[in-house]
Amino acid sequence: MTDRATPNLPSRDFDITEAFYGALGFETTFRDSGWMILNAGTLELEFFPYPDLDPATSSFGSCLRLDDMTAFHALARAAGIPDTRTGWPRLSEPRREASGLTIAYLIDPDCSLIRLIQNPNEGE
Repeated sequence: MTDRATPNLPSRDFDITEAFYGALGFETTFRDSGWMILNAGTLELEFFPYPDLDPATSSFGSCLRLDDMTAFHALARAAGIPDTRTGWPRLSEPRREASGLTIAYLIDPDCSLIRLIQNPNEGE
């Protein structure tokens, strides 16, 4: 097996988290009362229950490095995630940042920040 890391994020309600990420192409590969694992191709997110989380004070986050961030972003838009500056969930438009990377920002229902980062093409 290839070495890998999987982000562990909070969920106030597994049903809500599962539905939100399901609309983004993630499937549940494991779930019990204390843990949930979602996969979309080679992407994997793990969630732990945190029913008392105050989303407004959450500092959880992760990066999804994507070969086709434009397609993932379009899927998120089609799922109805709004482009707004406040509240959650929300999704920003992708933009090229000073780092040279193209990044969009997704805030999930528990206010975890998911950075959507376009993988550079080979040679970049």
